[in-house]
Amino acid sequence: MPDFEELEKEMTEWRHDLHQHPEFGFEEKRTSRFVAAKLREFGLEVVEGLGGTGVVGTLRRGTGNRSIALRADMDALRITEQSDLSYRSSNPGVMHACGHDGHTSMLLGAAKHLAAEGGFNGTVQFVFQPAEEWGRGALSMLEDGLIDRFPFEEIYGIHNMPGVPVGVLMTKPGAMMSAEDNFEIILTGVGGHAARPHWGNEVLVAACAVVTNLQTIVARRVSPTDVAVVSVTELITDGTRNALPGLARILGDARSFKPEVSENIEKQMRIIAEATAAAYNVSAEIKYSREFVPLINDEELAKEVFEAGRTFLPEDNVQTITEPFTGSEDFAHYLGRVPGCFLNLGNGEDSAPLHNPRYDFNDAGLIYGVKTHAAIVRRRLPEAGSS
Repeated sequence: MPDFEELEKEMTEWRHDLHQHPEFGFEEKRTSRFVAAKLREFGLEVVEGLGGTGVVGTLRRGTGNRSIALRADMDALRITEQSDLSYRSSNPGVMHACGHDGHTSMLLGAAKHLAAEGGFNGTVQFVFQPAEEWGRGALSMLEDGLIDRFPFEEIYGIHNMPGVPVGVLMTKPGAMMSAEDNFEIILTGVGGHAARPHWGNEVLVAACAVVTNLQTIVARRVSPTDVAVVSVTELITDGTRNALPGLARILGDARSFKPEVSENIEKQMRIIAEATAAAYNVSAEIKYSREFVPLINDEELAKEVFEAGRTFLPEDNVQTITEPFTGSEDFAHYLGRVPGCFLNLGNGEDSAPLHNPRYDFNDAGLIYGVKTHAAIVRRRLPEAGSS
């Protein structure tokens, strides 16, 4: 029987080390070296530098010609950690506030376990990806030839989920997570003295009107049967206490599940921003980009994940997500190339939210990640004679 207790201790040490040394997207040099060294120690073939700072480890067993991929993200966020953990971030202004330190440790644990124990017939590609939070890491690895250089027919990924008990596996066939579009609206007028607003043509009141009017996109310009979210997250001006601004930047994002809804949001945003700006006699420039595509799980492979989970979890701990999330995940780019499934594992009911300065990955969940990865591999790449 595999010594999961010893592996759990090792993964906890790895996770704490990674948490203490977080790196932002495409800057994961220390993390990549750490990952590559461990994979070589386990006996895998390793290639570094894919898509910038990505790492791929290849493990082969038996004579099977099928191949699947398992993916973990490695990057941290530009958030200042607010904790008294002994392993808190030593990189000021950067922290693992989304659990990628845990995801990386779980996949390293799975690589070590599968390299030692086998139990499958074929090839597993262990994909350690940079810059998920940017929405650019998956694309960078794909553009650098990930699938051509390390062929795989299916891909699977795991994310932790605060508020869900440890030891619970959840996924959803079909649409699971939304697209994310980013926007920036730049208003330009004439700033001036706060005591003489009529001498200039300030933009702050116009910007406030634009922010308010954008709320009508979802409320009045998108079908009630479609899921859509438009969120303004920043309003930045060049004004000061006694100076009215002549420049304002409005930034935010939009979420949806259908390309036509995304297109309509952009169209309506341009109409609203330009018309509102004109009403206040200022000019508007709209920049709109599509960073994340919708994450659509393969329905049959989602069922396979459920079955894999049931090999080591109670039936009640294998759950179907009933409603899609409006969060986004760049794992979706892989699913545009090959079928696969993205799933969640509980991070504990008392966990701080993702992207919170007090968040911490729950070490008790590490072993469930290993067992999930391994169960998927053994189900999708069965040894001869196994069922």
